[in-house]
Amino acid sequence: MARPLGLVLAIALLAAVSVALLPPVSAAADNDDYAHCEGAVKSWADSAAEGDDGADKLNLKDLLFFLHIPRTGGRAYFHCFLKKLYTGAQECPRSYDKLRFDPSHPDCKLVVSHDDYSLTSKLPKERTSVVTILRNPVDRVFSTYEFSVEVAARFLVHPNLTSAKSMTTRLLKKTRGVSTLDIWPWKYLVPWMREDLFARRDARGIDNTRSSNKVNPYDVDDMAMPLHQYINDPVAHEIIHNGATFQVTGLTNNSYFDGAHMVRHCVRKHPDLGRFVLQVAKNRLDRMLYVGLTEDHEESARLFAHMVGAQVLSQSGILNLDIQEDPPSGTDPHSSMLDQEDEETNEHMNSTDGWSSNDALNSTDDDHGKGNMTVGKLMETYESCIASLRKSQSNRRKISLKKVAEANFTKAARRQVPEAILKQIISLNSLDMELYEHAKNIFTQEHLMLKGQHPVVVQDKQLGAQKDWIDTVCDSWNCSTWKVVALGLGIAVTTVFIVFAVTSRRTLKLKI
Repeated sequence: MARPLGLVLAIALLAAVSVALLPPVSAAADNDDYAHCEGAVKSWADSAAEGDDGADKLNLKDLLFFLHIPRTGGRAYFHCFLKKLYTGAQECPRSYDKLRFDPSHPDCKLVVSHDDYSLTSKLPKERTSVVTILRNPVDRVFSTYEFSVEVAARFLVHPNLTSAKSMTTRLLKKTRGVSTLDIWPWKYLVPWMREDLFARRDARGIDNTRSSNKVNPYDVDDMAMPLHQYINDPVAHEIIHNGATFQVTGLTNNSYFDGAHMVRHCVRKHPDLGRFVLQVAKNRLDRMLYVGLTEDHEESARLFAHMVGAQVLSQSGILNLDIQEDPPSGTDPHSSMLDQEDEETNEHMNSTDGWSSNDALNSTDDDHGKGNMTVGKLMETYESCIASLRKSQSNRRKISLKKVAEANFTKAARRQVPEAILKQIISLNSLDMELYEHAKNIFTQEHLMLKGQHPVVVQDKQLGAQKDWIDTVCDSWNCSTWKVVALGLGIAVTTVFIVFAVTSRRTLKLKI
């Protein structure tokens, strides 16, 4: 018995020693991986650093790049602002819904795209101004989920998934159209959701459009992938979470930068390295011509009209500087405000089979260059356009979701989602949460600047320079803030005195 017992003890001792040695080996491997990732992320951050444009960032350059972060309302800006400001010839070919951007056209003035910031590597950076819109990350995740379900549900008119794929391919070839399935990020998100919807429909029966699960529209698991499953899937981690930060930094899986995958992988694996990416994103926003907010839609639109629209019109030589700060007479001042459930008017309006066929969006009407355009008239045109988009998409959404009737997504329904899921979304999008707070600060600065100074930029053709109204006043006067204020008060007092004198004189004549 002694010998077997000794053998057993020897084996046990050897196992214990092996186990004791394993953690340091694993820790060493983890340390090596962290060090490798830290080096890769820092190297990228150093290469992504750009000089400070200073005050020049407020001046529109030769080319405008609208970096459209999905589900932020950029679609409305494209159709209701930019297509009114730029002619078709000025829009860069193959931008926006035309797959990947083609930089071969040297004279284009406008790029609007879901392509991330790495697209600037294809643009003349020193002659390009960048604008974007950010949205509360929690709402953006909700909206991304809802739109994925909505577009995928349009394919449920087909008897099966094979038929849906086949018919879509044939029609797109015939019409030479562009499908949502060709556009990032929907080319990943929609097929994923479409396959899931067909599998769940097959399980419950093709004629059943009602769910036995009545929890809430975001957890009707026999109809559509529940939200909690959606946000935890590897696809969501790759594309959706912290998507705004990765898009502004040019690190999406659609990036032109070859090392984007490595940096993105390292940041997801070692979240503390996200601080380097976040700082680059904040610096990028700081240098942009304009940063809007989806939640403050009305004020964002007004700021865009003044900060971007006025300069486009000025450069084209058709701007009448009769700036109308208030909404035009007879216009509902709140008509541009989009409720959360109606806000989806701003994205890819495709037919039930997934290709573009929306009358409101495909209209060839172009107000560019017609008469003396003012910023007030531009806003009036925008108000009318956004109302049309809202109505059109509201109808389309109802039709799309008929096949999954219980997925009735509304602002009220969002409040039924458990707090634990909301906290998880916040945690998964920590970089986007901080970037959004930074964007709100920039937006506040833009608002105060416009409200306090109305800095309309005017093109001086003789000098080839752009000056705002304060610079114009100060051109020939040793100017300071108190002098500008004194000048304004002096003009106001003089005007009041003249009006009083004229009125008194007329009254005296009448008495005589």
